[in-house]
Amino acid sequence: MGCRNYPATFFIVRAKICINFTDLQLYPESETNYLQINLYLCRIAEHNAVQKLEMNTIRRIPIFIYLLLLIFNARVQAQTLDVTTDSLNLFDSSRNRSIPVTLYLPNANKKTAHEKLIIFSHGYNANKPGASKKYSYITENLAAWGYFVASIQHELPTDSLLSTTGIPQIVRRTNWERGVENILFVLTELKKSNPALDYKHVILMGHSNGGDMIMLFAQKYPELVDKVISLDNRRVTIPRTNQPKLYSIRSSDQPADDGVLPTQEEQEKYKIEIVKLPNTIHNDMGNNANDAQRKEINGYIMGFLKKAWGD
Repeated sequence: MGCRNYPATFFIVRAKICINFTDLQLYPESETNYLQINLYLCRIAEHNAVQKLEMNTIRRIPIFIYLLLLIFNARVQAQTLDVTTDSLNLFDSSRNRSIPVTLYLPNANKKTAHEKLIIFSHGYNANKPGASKKYSYITENLAAWGYFVASIQHELPTDSLLSTTGIPQIVRRTNWERGVENILFVLTELKKSNPALDYKHVILMGHSNGGDMIMLFAQKYPELVDKVISLDNRRVTIPRTNQPKLYSIRSSDQPADDGVLPTQEEQEKYKIEIVKLPNTIHNDMGNNANDAQRKEINGYIMGFLKKAWGD
């Protein structure tokens, strides 16, 4: 069962409280900031283990109470992550190229028929191995929720380094194009090896340079992807379209190039969601994010996925 929004209700499951915070907004009132907290029902394995507690409508909660709940929820979440990691070393003979892939998989008791596939693209890491594992707080959390996650190692040690001079849209285009081909190849190979996955609702995620790759993929192959979530892509234009569904989480320090982000009018027209993190810089969106940043980023990602499916 997916999470549904219960703004005035929470559930106790065998003495564990599962709370997921998303869509947090500050409300100034009497010179004090308050946070609106949406409470979501977490997936429940045994319906008879649920005790429902009705509450008065929760509109605003003092920030110190929110912080206490945030710490409690992080502990619960850490205890409930239950995933398996694996790896693939694919080879695209048409390009004579190896494509290492790290898999984050739900354990057997979390698997469902037609699991949704998420393909993750890392930020640029100077061609160092292991970049596909540098966002594990996101990929493991997604797998714990039942997603099949494939994180691609896009750059190899033998590749040319990403150019830091010139116009990025020109000098980095070949890197993004290669990333698009990597994603397409991994998707094709997974269809062969894992035919039971849900390929009608493929989700792409990526940070920084990887976010640029997935936006270019959405431009070129919109029919192959259902949702695209970028973490602070800065160079490739976010498509102005209703399909795929588009979402972008922005850092507090690095602006996108002109025209990359849709205007407010375009966001409303195409239902594109843009969220800015007030306290997270661009380089702190990977595994070097602190606990609060990880919680905030994962909360926005899960909130968008649930909203996009109407759960």
